[in-house]
Amino acid sequence: MIEVACAIIEKDGLVLAAQRSERMSLPLKWEFPGGKIEPGETAEECLCRELFEEMGISVAVKKCLPASTYHYPKASVTLYPFVCSIASGEIVLDEHAAINWLPPEELQNLDWAEADVAVIESYLATCESCSR
Repeated sequence: MIEVACAIIEKDGLVLAAQRSERMSLPLKWEFPGGKIEPGETAEECLCRELFEEMGISVAVKKCLPASTYHYPKASVTLYPFVCSIASGEIVLDEHAAINWLPPEELQNLDWAEADVAVIESYLATCESCSR
């Protein structure tokens, strides 16, 4: 079981999607940025560390969404999603191939890593600024 914290970063009514690089597992799939939770680390601490390491940003956490588990053929992944905003820094792509800022209702148009699909659904069900 791999435990991962991920960020649904909101800005001006848009949501950040990050495309995995060709050298990562699930190459070129889209995901919410974040990373593996280290021993002794909370999901929120992990999120803040990973986003600073991978993208050079600090985030302000607004709320957490329910954890979601997906079973890939070789491993199971539990995502701990947090709705955030950028508190400081400018995004630098060290790990990802690309980013895209999308209106929430267009998130499902991308080719997402399967584990992130349930997170999108949960986010859209609770999103205050989403069109319904």
